Amino acid sequence: MSNPQVVVHRDGDLLAAAAAARLVTRMVDAQTARGYASVVLTGGRTGTAVLEHLNRNGARDAVDWSRVDLYWGDERFLPSGHPERNETQARAALLDHVPVDPARVHVMEPSDGKYGDDPEAAASAYADLLSSLARPEDHGDVPTFDVCMLGVGEEGHVASIFPASPAVYEKERTVVAVRNCPKPPPTRVSLTLGAIRHSQEVWLMTTGEAKAAAVAMGLTGAGEVQLPAAGASGRRRTLWLLDTAAASKVPALFKPPLA
Repeated sequence: MSNPQVVVHRDGDLLAAAAAARLVTRMVDAQTARGYASVVLTGGRTGTAVLEHLNRNGARDAVDWSRVDLYWGDERFLPSGHPERNETQARAALLDHVPVDPARVHVMEPSDGKYGDDPEAAASAYADLLSSLARPEDHGDVPTFDVCMLGVGEEGHVASIFPASPAVYEKERTVVAVRNCPKPPPTRVSLTLGAIRHSQEVWLMTTGEAKAAAVAMGLTGAGEVQLPAAGASGRRRTLWLLDTAAASKVPALFKPPLA
């Protein structure tokens, strides 16, 4: 796994715009190298803002969207089209505006989908999907994602993996149902840390002073049970993309000049 790197932007809007530009470059490079790109999307304010900036960026057309595989790091287990679902927000922000191949947009089942109100079945189905798409060179039951984008919560959660929750202890499964989340809605489906670590690059994106303590802990050796964000790392690169407020407690050793 890679050592973390920190990039600090003046504010959240600039962070989202820069991440969108960075994502275009990464996808184009992956398509040039092997013909397709794969990205794990995240929800939340920053994750959605990245997609909105990407939609407005003329460089988005440099990507062959028909050759992009899209996944989600987690999903709120709500009915299809619910405004709080990460899928719904991603479609409105970007996916409805670019020529994606619907067969390559890999959504997690909603609570009114084929498995009904059974998040464990939805999680198992997503794990089966990931396994079916993994290649021998991926060395596991998960495709090697080019980029996995993640938000970071005030208590250090990523995807829907919360501190000291059953999901953070999971070592075998790649996708789990999460019940009794401390943040609403209480039921979700999430990749595990093991699946996240199948990414070439992991981008942890967060803003605001309320996240500063979790960011500092994540960079200075906190355990993943206490702070799941500390266990989210990429094989080749782990980037913490922060605004100045979220970076306010980052040790000088990590803090670069303002981008």
